[in-house]
Amino acid sequence: MIADQLREALRHQPQSVAIITAAGADGPVGVTVSSFGSASMRPPLVAAWIGATASAWPVLSTVPMFAVHLLGTGQRELADLFARKGADRFGPATAWEPDEDGVPHLLDAPVRMRCQAVRRMEVGDHVALVGAPVEIRSVPEEVPPLVRHQGRWTSVA
Repeated sequence: MIADQLREALRHQPQSVAIITAAGADGPVGVTVSSFGSASMRPPLVAAWIGATASAWPVLSTVPMFAVHLLGTGQRELADLFARKGADRFGPATAWEPDEDGVPHLLDAPVRMRCQAVRRMEVGDHVALVGAPVEIRSVPEEVPPLVRHQGRWTSVA
């Protein structure tokens, strides 16, 4: 089946790992994605591909603001936590705080982007969430990124 062949072929391509968070009426939501990147430089836009059945999608499909957190090599457990169904993602093990709009920011992420949602586009079983960064914070030191490759969390370092 071509879908299985595509999945196997794409295992050879490293993918960046990010956690997308937002404020919902019933509390914060978040999800790990392994398909995130720049969508445009003029204007500056980023895009994340999120499974249409992800538990965070009902909130992400309507919020005006969301946050993107690019993870470092030492954050495999955090990536796993936000990828697991039914996990207490914002429990005591997660260092986070809300911004002025209530959007949760993960304090240990090497890069955090606060984004205004500008477009959502359904494509197959995923949805592209496109955002315009309005604030970007990064740590001053170089942190090797966490990536997904061959079905595992790894690093390019």
